[in-house]
Amino acid sequence: MIPGDGIGPEISRSVKQIFEADKVPIVWEDVNVTPVLKNGKTAIPDEALHSINRNKVALKGPLETPIGKGHVSLNLTLRRTFDLFANVRPCKSIIGYKTPFDNVDTVLIRENTEGEYSGIEHTVVDGVVQSIKLITEEASRRVSEYAFEYARSIGRKNVTIVHKANIQKQADGLFLATAMDVAKNYPDITVQDALLDRVCLQIVQDPTDFSDTVMVMPNLYGDILSDLGAGLIGGLGLTPSGNIGRKASIFESVHGTAPDIAGKDLANPTALLLSSVMMLRHMKLEDHADRIQKAVLKTIADGQHRTGDLGGKATNTAFTQAVIRNL
Repeated sequence: MIPGDGIGPEISRSVKQIFEADKVPIVWEDVNVTPVLKNGKTAIPDEALHSINRNKVALKGPLETPIGKGHVSLNLTLRRTFDLFANVRPCKSIIGYKTPFDNVDTVLIRENTEGEYSGIEHTVVDGVVQSIKLITEEASRRVSEYAFEYARSIGRKNVTIVHKANIQKQADGLFLATAMDVAKNYPDITVQDALLDRVCLQIVQDPTDFSDTVMVMPNLYGDILSDLGAGLIGGLGLTPSGNIGRKASIFESVHGTAPDIAGKDLANPTALLLSSVMMLRHMKLEDHADRIQKAVLKTIADGQHRTGDLGGKATNTAFTQAVIRNL
C-alpha cells in the first residue's frame, strides 16, 4: 500500500477498513515512495522497491510532484522503475449518479512507457525546442498483445486501435502496423483502427459506439482520452486505473491529492476503492471484488451518503461505513 499525499492516507484507510470487513485475504505493507536521489537521478526508496518487487501487486493513492525544473513525476518514476507498460482505464456510468450520459461503458488501454512522454527534449537554438516522440515495435507489440488478451478476458469481441498515422506516418504508422500484426493471432476478435480526433468526436456524441470494444493507443492519446472518458461519468473521483507490468502491477486513483480538504474527513474514496476492485480481479479474488464493487455502487446510488464532490454532505467516514453496511 502506497498511501500517497494529501487525502491519500484517508482514502487508503477506507480501503483497508472495507477489505477487513469483507475478510479479504490480504496483508498490507505500507511503504513511502517519497523520492531519493541515487547517482544524481530520482529514484524510489529501497524499502518501497523491495516491497513492490516482493509482493508484485501494489495499491497507490495520489502523489504530489513539485512543479519546477529538476522534479521528475513520481508516477513516471514508478512506471519506469517497474516497467508498467499498460495503463488500463475503464469508464462506466454509475447508476443513480446523474451525468449528461448514463450509458458509458468504455475500456481504454494506454501504452505507458514511451511516445511523447519519453522525456527526450532539447533546445535547438534559443526559442526553438525539439521534443522527440519515441515509438518502438517492442513496446507497441506488448501493449497490443495485452489489449487483445484483456478484451478476451472481459468478453469483448472487438479491439480498436486509436492513432494519427495519417499525419505521423512513421511513428503512429509503426504502432498501427504492429497492432494489426498482433491481431492476426486473435481470430476470435475483430479489429478496427480509428483516428484520435474522430474517436473524441464520436465518444461525446454517442459513447455506446465503444461499449463492445477495447481501445488501445500510444501514451499521449491515452492520457487525453482516458480523462475525457472520466468526464463523461462524473470525473476522476469515480474512475479506477491499473498499471500492468511484467515484474509488478500498480493500481491507483488518478485524481489529485486535494490538499484543500486533506485531513478534514471529506475525501471520496470511490476511485481508490474501484481501483482496489480491479486489483482483486487481477489477483483472481473475484467474489470479494464483486461484493465490494456492488457495495460501493449501491452506496452512491442510494444517495444518502455521498461526499461533497458527488453533491452530498457525507464525511469520508460516513461513506466508508455505508459501504461496509452494504457489503
